[in-house]
Amino acid sequence: MPKRKDIQKILIIGAGPIVIGQACEFDYSGAQACKSLREEGYEVVLINSNPATIMTDPELANKTYIEPITKEF
Repeated sequence: MPKRKDIQKILIIGAGPIVIGQACEFDYSGAQACKSLREEGYEVVLINSNPATIMTDPELANKTYIEPITKEF
């Protein structure tokens, strides 16, 4: 699939609160998505309500927001 040149910034929304035993799958896939997209030259913005994840590592996304994921935000 060719790279789209009309997209510069991508928003990734984290899984939020998780069930014990499912944390690593969501976190790993999100972290890999951030890493791959940055390698392709996209600016990655991450929103996640759970600060205790690999995805919230400052090196993975250009901007990281740790906020509750609700309609108000």
